[in-house]
Amino acid sequence: MLVYIAGPLFSDGERAFNEQVDAIVRSCGHDTYLPQRDGGRVTDLPDTIDGVDKHTYLFRLDCENLRHCDVFLYLMDGRVPDEGASFALGYCCALGKRCVGYKTDVRTVLDGADNLMLTGGVERVLHTPSELREFFQQV
Repeated sequence: MLVYIAGPLFSDGERAFNEQVDAIVRSCGHDTYLPQRDGGRVTDLPDTIDGVDKHTYLFRLDCENLRHCDVFLYLMDGRVPDEGASFALGYCCALGKRCVGYKTDVRTVLDGADNLMLTGGVERVLHTPSELREFFQQV
């Protein structure tokens, strides 16, 4: 099973968290697509790749991998969830993919709740590494 892991990847801490999540999912026997590893970071890429602007290249690559994943894992930590990950959630919902959230952060935008357009897109939100592991051992 291929799990696409989407979340912020702009700081060392965010990337390290993503890698920890990736390790848990892989330890359950699944393949993963982790954009920071498998697509690359826009700041590290040349301006053009295969004759295409790097931003367009990464967008197309990410969308292709979203179409091929079996499960979409939406990392929701942060003061607000990452815009790119939120787009990917909507894309996967529109494709009818199985989507699950993972949130260890207690911050919310709306009086203790997350935006319903985000939580409505996932079948459930996991909150601890053990919940994450248990879920991916069962899928």
